[in-house]
Amino acid sequence: MTKTWEVEPQRPAFSRALVALGNSRKDVVVASADLSSSVGTLPFAEEFPERHYNFGIAEQNMVSACAGLASCGKVVFASTFAIFCTGRVYDQIRQSVCYPKLNVKLVATHAGITVGGDGATHQMIEDLALMRALPNMTSVVPADAPETEKAILAAADYDGPVYIRIGRSNVPVCTTDESCQDFEIGKATLMREGDDVTLVGTGIMVAKCIEAAEELAKHQVSARVINLSTIKPLDERILIKAARETGCIVTAEEHSVVMGMGAAVALVLVENAHIPMRRVGIPDTFGESGSPEELMEKYGLTVDNIVDGAHDVIKRRGR
Repeated sequence: MTKTWEVEPQRPAFSRALVALGNSRKDVVVASADLSSSVGTLPFAEEFPERHYNFGIAEQNMVSACAGLASCGKVVFASTFAIFCTGRVYDQIRQSVCYPKLNVKLVATHAGITVGGDGATHQMIEDLALMRALPNMTSVVPADAPETEKAILAAADYDGPVYIRIGRSNVPVCTTDESCQDFEIGKATLMREGDDVTLVGTGIMVAKCIEAAEELAKHQVSARVINLSTIKPLDERILIKAARETGCIVTAEEHSVVMGMGAAVALVLVENAHIPMRRVGIPDTFGESGSPEELMEKYGLTVDNIVDGAHDVIKRRGR
């Protein structure tokens, strides 16, 4: 049976955090590319019109101008859809933001296949591969709305470029317990203790990992759950500890399995803990139009697939 979650979209949490920063810090400015209402920067624009810049449908120009603002001491939050925020402006991010290590915070909304009916052309499923390959770029994928708000506030204090990935649809609220009160970029969160297998989730898949752990518990399988909210830099300590203590890992992400979070975890394990692993994510393919629920099911981003992965790695571990 599917767990009943309280759900909340992430973009209003982004809006709240921006307005809070606007009130507390005069050096924070915000940029958008003709999508202020859609991405969630409109409340900041209404509250602080002199610190909001709308560049129109000119994302490359927006990022270049943000680099200029950051070079003058501003902390800049730039936001647009993930498909435009990474692929369309990769050169500007690389040359103008990452190379000089400037305080530009890119908040990409409408990421992943849960953007739904807009189809493959707008379903950005390779953005983390692009961003985590860039020197000086920090990449964050909040699990839900509360963690989104914390991530935005933390990014403002973080030195250097930050990429924050959020979705379009409602997301289960799964980080409200006491263990998740403190958010720190670069630090993963232990969501659930377990000894038989570790489930590592990021973004919307954290809630599904928790559900999978509850399902596995019905079969006397104790699953540890980790919320890997920072994809770069990885919290290698918690991953290596989990690998050595449970002996097998399943990763789950709403991103291509090619060079996504699972691939990043695999590289850590290859160098530090030779254990069975399974990646749950989007296969090496484009998406298609459909409801978020239909697409998650079609591309295997399900509790059942995580559970099957757990049984597989436990069997391969051999104990």
